[in-house]
Formats: sequence, structure tokens, C-alpha cells
Amino acid sequence: MNDALDRFVRALAEPMPTPSMTVDPTLVTPGPWGFAIIVFISLAVILLVFDMLRRIRRGRVRADIAEELEAEAEAQRQAEAAEAATQTDDENVDAAGDDMTGDSRS
Repeated sequence: MNDALDRFVRALAEPMPTPSMTVDPTLVTPGPWGFAIIVFISLAVILLVFDMLRRIRRGRVRADIAEELEAEAEAQRQAEAAEAATQTDDENVDAAGDDMTGDSRS
């Protein structure tokens, strides 16, 4: 085990060779035009995101308003139906249940 540890320490102590550059660094960097294009694309994406958020917000507001209007219309329809159901002719009401109409007591 000592022998294996000794070989491991010696392997770590040996300097690692550094690879030589095979490509010219100026040919693989984007340069000023690449930087300008990346900035342009980034700004376009940011503006598109803001526009999308605005449209989504506007759509939500329209949906909320439409829902409120539909609820008000439904409440109005229910109120009209309830009012129509409670409108009766007083002469046709037989409160006593004796098949006699009106106030005459015979």
C-alpha cells in the first residue's frame, strides 16, 4: 500500500504539460460585430417580453370585465324572472283555499 501511495504522490508532483495553442485566438472570438449583434438580439428579446406581458395583462383585464358583465346580466335576468314569477293578479288569489275569489264571504 505504501508503494501505491508513493507512486500516486510522485505522479501528482510531476508537472503537467500545457497544451500548445493550435488556433489563433483572434479568429475564434466574436469581435466587435459579434458583440453588437448579441446586444441587438438581447434588446429585441427584452422588448418582445415586455410586449408579451402587456398583451397578456390586457387580455386578463378584458376577460375579467367580460366576466363581470356576464355576471351582472345573469343577475338582471334572475331578478326579472323573480319579479315576473311574483306578479299575480290580486283577484285571482284564493288565500283561503275555498275556491272563492276576492273578499266575498258567503
